[in-house]
Amino acid sequence: MDYESALAYLDEHASYDKTGRVDSPSVEPISRLASAMGDPHLAQPVIHVTGTNGKGSTVQIISRLLMAQGLTVGTYTSPHLERVNERIKRNGESISDEEFGEVIAGIADMEAITGVRPTYFEAVTAAAFRWFADVAVDVAVIEVGMLGRWDATNIVDAQVAVVTNIALDHTEFAGPTTVDIAREKAGIIKPGSAAIIGETEPDLVQIFRDEGGATTMVRGDDFETVDNSLAIGGRALDLRTPTTIYSDVFLPLHGAHQGDNAAVALTAVETFFAAPLAEDVVHEGFANVEMPGRFEVLGVQPLTIIDGAHNPPGADVCASVFFDDFQPEGRRILIVGTLRDPGEMLAALRADEFDVVHACTAPSPRGVPGADIAKAARSLGCDEVYVHDDVEAACKAAMKYADSDDAILACGSIYVAGAAREPLRRFAN
Repeated sequence: MDYESALAYLDEHASYDKTGRVDSPSVEPISRLASAMGDPHLAQPVIHVTGTNGKGSTVQIISRLLMAQGLTVGTYTSPHLERVNERIKRNGESISDEEFGEVIAGIADMEAITGVRPTYFEAVTAAAFRWFADVAVDVAVIEVGMLGRWDATNIVDAQVAVVTNIALDHTEFAGPTTVDIAREKAGIIKPGSAAIIGETEPDLVQIFRDEGGATTMVRGDDFETVDNSLAIGGRALDLRTPTTIYSDVFLPLHGAHQGDNAAVALTAVETFFAAPLAEDVVHEGFANVEMPGRFEVLGVQPLTIIDGAHNPPGADVCASVFFDDFQPEGRRILIVGTLRDPGEMLAALRADEFDVVHACTAPSPRGVPGADIAKAARSLGCDEVYVHDDVEAACKAAMKYADSDDAILACGSIYVAGAAREPLRRFAN
């Protein structure tokens, strides 16, 4: 199977991606596929990461720290920004088109043998497990796709289970309270897992303790971000783990929340090794972290940024970084598309504080029409609002009239960030 055929196969199996529904949440289908393949998900130790926001950054920091320690690291994340290969990486390098076609062909063969028709996410997850086993990674860092307990990634038996934080998201599948969300995410904690909990709400923390992992370490009690300062190109951090205080660590990511993710990630890696890390390993690992599409600065004149925040808590953080850390002096220009209630997202993004809003339809079957987003923006008090059929048209319009001291932010969905990256990068360069 070549790369294009693999993409066609996945598209035929897309369900949630097109409808936003999960009809029968269960790990049983992927368990059957994995069993037929010889259980490749058990071929290496795993650090498993869930949470409402911050999963992607935490996974990348963990992966870079493990790589700095000299391990060969498989990293599985979702969704992708521009190409599906980005989801499956070995030592930071995406799986090649040829290898991706081969492993997806293997999943198609398993479908024929087992009679199990996987979803898009199940197929890519199974492919990642197969490839990691084939290339013999030393450790896999796996990001949960949705919630935790019945997520396709949860067939792993993680040595370390990580929860970044809890907020309301995916309440159509688990809710309506954060307690319900926490119970679902706690499902990644297995009897032998060490649990690293970034959440601090006592009632929610107790849910994770009750899940019965081998040990539980909680932000504030066992680890914390002692100092978290704005630095050129990122954050300057002092981090306390259960064993050590690491000082003057530079993380090339934007936003104070990344300091919180850093403390979680560092504690997870220490726990994996059951030992503190050498100072040079910590500094090297953090310095090499990259997060395309997560408050990624593409240019500075005008300031041009994309961000993949897809829910109100993430949008609120995005707006805080944009307005409070960067403090743009010229016109503030928002390019926005979303898959969810535009009123909630625009309020969290502080859309009324932007001078211009370019509303567009995200490139997804679940994308909210740009006209509906524009209507919501006007109801919030936004005066200069334009509607576009797609992200590229919105980017072109924003770029056409932007001056060197203006600031452009494209956000609202990872699909918008991905689609905006190339046109905005061309403009920024």
